[in-house]
Amino acid sequence: MPEYCSCGAQLPPDALFCHKCGKPQREIAPVEPEPAPPTTYAPSPTYVAPERTTSRYAMPVSFRNPAALRIALFVGVAGGLINDVLPLVAWLAAGFFAVFFYRRKTRDRVNVAAGMRIGWLTGLIMFTMWGIAFAAMGMSGTLAAQFEQRAKSLPFYSTDPSYVQIARAMTSGPGLLLPLAFGFVIIICLSMAGGALGAKSLGGQSR
Repeated sequence: MPEYCSCGAQLPPDALFCHKCGKPQREIAPVEPEPAPPTTYAPSPTYVAPERTTSRYAMPVSFRNPAALRIALFVGVAGGLINDVLPLVAWLAAGFFAVFFYRRKTRDRVNVAAGMRIGWLTGLIMFTMWGIAFAAMGMSGTLAAQFEQRAKSLPFYSTDPSYVQIARAMTSGPGLLLPLAFGFVIIICLSMAGGALGAKSLGGQSR
C-alpha cells in the first residue's frame, strides 16, 4: 500500500522525508566515519658535521699567507745569523726547516712547488740580511782589505798583483752589483732546493 504522511501527502517508496512538509519518515542510522590510516613518521635525517680541514690556513704560500711569512722570517733570520759559519749548508737547511715548521704549524701537506715557494721566501729574507752586510762592508772598504789580505797568502800574489785590483773593483761602488747578483742566485737556489727537499721528504701532496 502506498504510504501517506501525517499531512496527507502520498509518499514514494522508501522516502526519508515528506516532499510536501519535510517531516522525517524514518530514523537515519548515523554513518560511521572510516578509520584514519595510521600516521607514519619518517625518521629525521642524521646530522653530519662538516668535515674539518686539516689546516688553519687555506691560503697558497705567498707573502699574503701569515703562517708562511712568519716562519720564513724566523728561519731566514736564524739562517742569516749562522751564515758566516756554514754559508752553503745554512742556506740549504733554512729552506728545509722552513717547510718543516710550516707543516708543524698549519698541519697541512705541502707539495714540492709549495715547498719551493716557502724556500724562496726564506731565501729572500736571508739574502736581504746578507746583501746589506756585504754592501756595508764593501762601501766601508773592509771587504777590499779582507780580499787583499787573503790574496797575499796566494802563491802567485807577487807575480800577479792584478788580483788585488780586481778584488777592489768588485768590492766597492758599482762593482758590488756583480757579487750581489751572484749571491742572490746562490742563496735563493739553495733555499728553494732545501724547501723542495723538505716537501718531498716531509710534505707529501697538498690539497
